[in-house]
Amino acid sequence: MLYVSLLGEQSVTHGATGRAVTRSPRAIALVGYLVTHAGLPQPRQRIASLFWPDSSDAQARTNLRRELHHLRQVLGEDSALLATATDLSWQDTPRCRVDVRVFDAERRAALAAGEDEEVRVHAGAALAEYRGELMPGLGDDWLFEPRNELEQQCVSLCDLLGDAQCRLGDLAGAAETARRRIRLRPLEELGYRTLMELQADLGDRAGAVSTYHQCAAVLERELGVVPDRATQAALRRLLADAVPSRESRLVGRAREFTRLRERWQQAARGQPSVALVRGDAGVGKTRLVIELARLARSQGAVVAGTQCFGTSGRLALAPVADWLRNPVLQPSLATLAPVWRAEVDRLVPAGKDTGPAPVVRAVADAWQRHRFFEGLARALTGAGRPTLLVLDNAQWCDQETLAFLLFCLGLEPRAPLLLAATQRSDPGDGTLAGWTERLRATGRLSEVDLSPLDLDDTARLAESVSGLLPSGDELTLLHIATGGFPLSVVEALRSGGPPGDLDAVLTERLRQPTPDAREIAGLAAAVGRDFSLDLLTEASDLDAEAVVRAVDELWRLRILRDFRDGYDFSHDLLRDAAYREVTRARRWLLHRRLAQSLELLHPGDTGAVSAQLAEQYARGGRPDRAVEFYRRAAELAAGTFAHGEAIRLLREALSLLAGAPAGPETDRRELEVLEALSGPLNARLGYASPDLQRALERSIVLAERLGQQDSTLVGLVGLWTSRFVQGRTARAHEAAKRALELVDDDRTKDELNGSAHFAFAGSSVSLGRPGEALRHFDLAARLTRGAPSLPIGTRPEVHSLAWAAHAHWLLGHEDEALRSSREAVSLARTMTHPYSLAVALAYAGITHQMRGDLDEVTEHSAELRELCDRYGFAYYREWGLVLGGWVRGDADGLADIRRGVANLKAEGSLARMPYWLALQADLLARHDRPGPARAALDAALVVGQARDDLWWLPEVLRLRSAYDGREQGRVRLKTAVELAAAQGSTTLRLRCERDLDRF
Repeated sequence: MLYVSLLGEQSVTHGATGRAVTRSPRAIALVGYLVTHAGLPQPRQRIASLFWPDSSDAQARTNLRRELHHLRQVLGEDSALLATATDLSWQDTPRCRVDVRVFDAERRAALAAGEDEEVRVHAGAALAEYRGELMPGLGDDWLFEPRNELEQQCVSLCDLLGDAQCRLGDLAGAAETARRRIRLRPLEELGYRTLMELQADLGDRAGAVSTYHQCAAVLERELGVVPDRATQAALRRLLADAVPSRESRLVGRAREFTRLRERWQQAARGQPSVALVRGDAGVGKTRLVIELARLARSQGAVVAGTQCFGTSGRLALAPVADWLRNPVLQPSLATLAPVWRAEVDRLVPAGKDTGPAPVVRAVADAWQRHRFFEGLARALTGAGRPTLLVLDNAQWCDQETLAFLLFCLGLEPRAPLLLAATQRSDPGDGTLAGWTERLRATGRLSEVDLSPLDLDDTARLAESVSGLLPSGDELTLLHIATGGFPLSVVEALRSGGPPGDLDAVLTERLRQPTPDAREIAGLAAAVGRDFSLDLLTEASDLDAEAVVRAVDELWRLRILRDFRDGYDFSHDLLRDAAYREVTRARRWLLHRRLAQSLELLHPGDTGAVSAQLAEQYARGGRPDRAVEFYRRAAELAAGTFAHGEAIRLLREALSLLAGAPAGPETDRRELEVLEALSGPLNARLGYASPDLQRALERSIVLAERLGQQDSTLVGLVGLWTSRFVQGRTARAHEAAKRALELVDDDRTKDELNGSAHFAFAGSSVSLGRPGEALRHFDLAARLTRGAPSLPIGTRPEVHSLAWAAHAHWLLGHEDEALRSSREAVSLARTMTHPYSLAVALAYAGITHQMRGDLDEVTEHSAELRELCDRYGFAYYREWGLVLGGWVRGDADGLADIRRGVANLKAEGSLARMPYWLALQADLLARHDRPGPARAALDAALVVGQARDDLWWLPEVLRLRSAYDGREQGRVRLKTAVELAAAQGSTTLRLRCERDLDRF
């Protein structure tokens, strides 16, 4: 059985395996053409000219024959494709299921049905097939008519099904059908009126009013009109007369809008870029971008918008999630390959389950961030037509979203994508400034700075809002009082009083509504972001009807606006003003009520609102509950690789715990937060981070105080990692010894015991004890076989084998060293775990460098660098840089070594520094630069002795002796021999002895 899917996607898949049997866009388009004309023979010549209009007749027929040959192979012998010498046609067969044909058959059955139940069954089945427009992303001229016809048939089916559901008493089902109709025809008011009436019959007056507001917002945005009399009458049956005030037209921004339009046209032609509209609050940034969005929609583009908020109660990547949830992007999501859809599901799960994807280990799975970002980017750019993404208030955007946007713009260099963002003149903490600087360097950024309106434009705006042109004196006073800021002008005119400073105007505006509406405005301001009627109703002292009337009043006064499925303040400054009107004592109460209401509205699934709950409980005087939800929000952030956001959330929790009463319970909760913090700190800042070290040291103190042995052991191994990478080898070994003392075969898990042995082995190598290290590497590999990743992010059996190769080589076991290194790389390749492969390649590079196998060093360092660049592995990227530079041997290679060493030092990663400096000195010597070479070796000796990084010092001494006189050289070589012998480093001892014999 073959499945041909043309509604909401374009695919031909095998029924048993689900695999695509063709990926040819022209072949699938040909199937679509024949299916939409099923049963009617289509002349070959006509098809050829339609599909290849720019080709000659002969070439077009040749192209058609090629696609037909491909289709016959795909469809098989019992084919639905009928071909004669002159015509082609489609005939339904049991072996091939086509969603368009199933839709048509069920639609006809619904139209012919005599009973409402039959209508419900067949119409429901037909609508289930209609998952989106016909062949989304395809723009062929022949497609427009059948696409529109199918959509209209679907609309008519919604009307038919809705009526049947009403007669059957299924009002909830009828309401859902009405919502589907609205999505199909968002500019037809009939669908909104039908839904309003059904919501009223269901007792959901709040929902009915919200539907009216949604209708009014869409009509105003797309057509510049208000709802018609019939729709207004439907609202009047629910409430008092409610006609929205006039929206002001765009005034005085011709030059700026021209720049935006030109950038949009360039992006639509395949030059992905960013347009950043910058200016002070109230200067009209959002209004300008709304006008651009209106233009893009009129041209058939995909337009999705979102905004950021000045509060912390949103999850990381929330703007991206908002875009992906937009109905206009659903067709492209439906056509995503399963591998990318799985990545999108981490952020926006498919279906009714809105819970988060399983959380990943912050360090062990950090490599997956690249694939996650690629999945999101493909979803946003896969619509097959120009796409405009709007990001309002970018100064409050989280850093993970900014990082993703840079990635997205660089993934497909010809994607027809424009990000239109607004930003206040003050960029905030500098995160956005760094982002724009990077964009500016790529040439993909257009910056539009807005200034206040001049006197003439202020007059035109005033006339647009009030319908009257102010007199000369009135205009002068208005312009002076408002400074020409559009928001100030509009709000001054709406307030009805004399113009004053903006704070005074906004305060006056908020005193216009009734007391109930002012109370709801204060409650809404305490939310700090967009909100739903359900939330306000649950948290308010007012009954549901009073809340609905209050929200409607605020909406009619344009204090609130329709936003997604709820509401938001029409400007952030209005929200701030409304919050200032609430007394401090009442704020505390409102935040607590909002938190409790959020929990009631999300029973058993508070993940999506966990950050919001944490903030509300923190402001509502419940730090205990806030800590719990900060931890949950951080877990979700780490699950989408938003490690910076996870760190911020967990630090908020620690800040609250710092004010809690001392005692075991506070210690326990602090330990839980610190353990959760270690992973994101490592992933974000690296092993050598002082912040990570402090977190681990504190967690060990708490774990020991609480008598939690497993937590103590985990903390000690983590501390070993931090100290070791910092180059504090002896201190790292102390932590490893303490961890090893806690190993208890009967009480602690094998993987924990194994991690302690691994840590002890690793620092033993660097301390010059390779024999001792081997025994513990062997134990680590055996105890952790098949276990999840170590706290440092690698699979233990891979890391143990890779590092053990160095110990083997030092001990003179060259064959065993080569075997262990190759086994580590082979094992890593079977794991589909790029970070472990990077570790295996990095250690193999050192093994082959010590062996002098230049070809192997070249191969491993090149693959290592490519892998690190692809997944963003910083630490091991520098290893590849130094090893690759050493094996190249030219001036560029020397520059690579210096850059790699400098990067390691800048990161505070000083482990193995004597080895890296020795490679640098070796290449300097080959370039006949004895002075710098000698200095590099002297530095290696100093750092090795100061940091107890001893394993390579015999080789450093041997290399350094080449720059000594005869007697001093012999003394240095004897020292090297003695040190190598004391370490048991047979290979290095033999090297030093050979040089000594030549003196």
